[in-house]
Amino acid sequence: MTSGYDVLYIGGYTPETGGSGAGLTVVRREEGGVLKALAETAAPGPSFLALHPRLPVLYAVLEREEGGVAAYSADPYGPGLLADAASGGSYPCHLAVDPTGSWLAVANYGDGTLAMYRLGSSGLFDGRPRIFPHQGHGPDPSRQAEPHAHQAVFGPGRALHVTDLGTDEVRRYLLGTEPDLHPEGPARLAPGSGPRHMVRHDGRWYVAGELDGMITVYDAEWREVGRVPASESSGPNHVSHIEMSADGRHLYVANRGPDTIAVFGMRDLEGAVPSRVAEVGSGGLWPRHFAVAGDHMYVANQRSDAVATLQINDGVPTPTGETFKVGSPSCVLAVAV
Repeated sequence: MTSGYDVLYIGGYTPETGGSGAGLTVVRREEGGVLKALAETAAPGPSFLALHPRLPVLYAVLEREEGGVAAYSADPYGPGLLADAASGGSYPCHLAVDPTGSWLAVANYGDGTLAMYRLGSSGLFDGRPRIFPHQGHGPDPSRQAEPHAHQAVFGPGRALHVTDLGTDEVRRYLLGTEPDLHPEGPARLAPGSGPRHMVRHDGRWYVAGELDGMITVYDAEWREVGRVPASESSGPNHVSHIEMSADGRHLYVANRGPDTIAVFGMRDLEGAVPSRVAEVGSGGLWPRHFAVAGDHMYVANQRSDAVATLQINDGVPTPTGETFKVGSPSCVLAVAV
């Protein structure tokens, strides 16, 4: 409990969604770094999770053809189902709550639809969702024949940004009394990049391209200012998650294929492109997502059926050898208790 972030909520794929997981799993990091199981709650394919900013409510997408979204009590000793609803599209893969706790955004990968749920005072779904379909395609016919919404990120100015892997865009929306399309439309990114996840820091956006294996940097107006490979490996790389350290000194990127975590330094930028500091093993196979929590990083290695613990020293994570076996993990949230 040295860092305070010792409870992990783990989501993943279950047998009905092509995986081997049980649903939602909760573990605690004990003294000495051992991860101990606290609870399991059955759920069909809870592949991505998010917490309400103020209330003890945990949200999960249910990644299936008839997509779903569910709200659970954020109880580490047994999350209980509070409500469930349709995701507004197919195969939802990401969701996020706005900083005020008023709206839940759901990105549906299958058909590219964005759904926006108003949240009531209890954090539960209030009415039917506002649906935003999309059209378009990218240059890769096997992966970009249609829109594929992949991540929802709330930014400054009450704006919502949604990466679209299928159309090489960041779709933009405004949260007024009701959510609506941004008057400036989507930001168009590098063709064939396949934007998956992104993070904002000091007015710039850092976008992980799943298809081109690059980290592309954009300014506040979404003008490209630089690119850097996400991995030094020469083999195939399907970049997954990207996250900034709490102090803003390091940028972390998960690389599927080489199975690594790349570390980029943010202090001394040459132009706008971060410099690679290190690239370390992810502690398993196919690192789909990770959580940075104090001096620890927890990596959901989907094809190893395990979450690995990495110790962070001077910004660089190193596998400790400690893993927690869990079927097909795809998301991990670290919570201070």
